[in-house]
Amino acid sequence: MSFAPAGQLRILEPAAAPHPRKAFDTALSESGLFPLRATGVQVLQINVGKVCNQTCKHCHVDAGPHRRESMSRETAEWCMRVLERTTIPTVDITGGAPELNPNFRWIVERSRELGRHVIDRCNLSILLVPSQAGLARFLAAHRVEVVASLPYFQEAQTDAQRGEGVFAKSIEALRLLNSLGYGQPGSPLKLNLVYNPAGAFLPPPQKALEADFKRELARRHGIVFHSLYTITNMPISRFLEYLLRSGNYERYMDRLVQAFNPMAAAAVMCRTTLSVGWDGTLYDCDFNQMLDLPVRGEFSHVREFESTRFASRVIATGVHCFGCTAGSGSSCTGTTAG
Repeated sequence: MSFAPAGQLRILEPAAAPHPRKAFDTALSESGLFPLRATGVQVLQINVGKVCNQTCKHCHVDAGPHRRESMSRETAEWCMRVLERTTIPTVDITGGAPELNPNFRWIVERSRELGRHVIDRCNLSILLVPSQAGLARFLAAHRVEVVASLPYFQEAQTDAQRGEGVFAKSIEALRLLNSLGYGQPGSPLKLNLVYNPAGAFLPPPQKALEADFKRELARRHGIVFHSLYTITNMPISRFLEYLLRSGNYERYMDRLVQAFNPMAAAAVMCRTTLSVGWDGTLYDCDFNQMLDLPVRGEFSHVREFESTRFASRVIATGVHCFGCTAGSGSSCTGTTAG
């Protein structure tokens, strides 16, 4: 098995193993789901770039302060034109730290003017960066749903995955959000947390873990939130590097394949989501974006978007898709099947 330079790793398979695309398509065929097709576009997910104030060990985007990829105003305007011509109800803004894109606040404002629900995938610590003064209040003023990554409710586990001191900053940021009404019972300001496993295993049951997070964050820090989403680590980018370095790649992939769940496969997020890369290229999901797997067909840029072309498109798949279809399933909103 060969290694690629950091940041350029892709799914690797032993020469004797089945072709990864064929393996996943076989699982779909056996479940009556091949070819996997979209069922509409309910979410326009906009990845505004790879610039981030953190360098997390599990990051599938390979984001960090050293990255320079950032969505231009022109491309952001094309994304808004898609909203103007459709009724797509949700805009999901991600990165990197999406707030570091100079067009972030304009995208939020324009999306809200168009009556769309907006989600900000926030790493929490960005709310405390001096250059982002007033960001939390901006999000609250525009009723942006905050989906925030917090690996665990204890400091050691969080800092091990996200960097020294990140847990303390995350707690401070959560308190700030709570003070503005985020996460409070009955509040329209939605605050949801995201959990990723720290190692080569599937996440525990979402509801049970959510109860643990709610109890411990309230008891230890007086923090409240609405929901916890558990997301399976995808075998790409930095997590793939970890799997290879630690000798866990084969075992982890076997675990994902053996845990394939047809119910989860039928509910994968790519069936209702269209992902826009920082350069305007269209993908079925953010993971395909990181693997350079654009949507199928000749029209693969946001400026070429027409709803009829993408509403029932055949989705590009690969061995990494076993990550979204294992066990209870995994999506940007947590589990997808019981």
